[in-house]
Amino acid sequence: QVQLVESGGGLVQPGGSLRLSCAASGSILRFVAMGWYRQAPGERREWAASILRDGQAKYADSVRDRFSISRDNAKNTGYLQMNSLKPEDTAVYYCYYNDERQVYWGQGTQVTVSS
Repeated sequence: QVQLVESGGGLVQPGGSLRLSCAASGSILRFVAMGWYRQAPGERREWAASILRDGQAKYADSVRDRFSISRDNAKNTGYLQMNSLKPEDTAVYYCYYNDERQVYWGQGTQVTVSS
């Protein structure tokens, strides 16, 4: 089993920045990919960003050029740097981690963008 601990959410004004972290621990097989989905109130969960084994980063169109995903291999921790935040980025952000065996999910962290 793999445990994920998320941190870094909060309240920020439009145009501000936040950095989310997702730390993985436990019986990790082999890293395949990790990233974030987000879910706004009354909406479906949508994919936001992923980082793959080879370091390639992928982004949804809605966050590209504003969000940046990275990973510290030694710490098994992923980061989502979110810049130029907009009110429509308000959502619960869920980290996921794929270790070839299955996909694990974090508990979610609230991001609220409001003046």
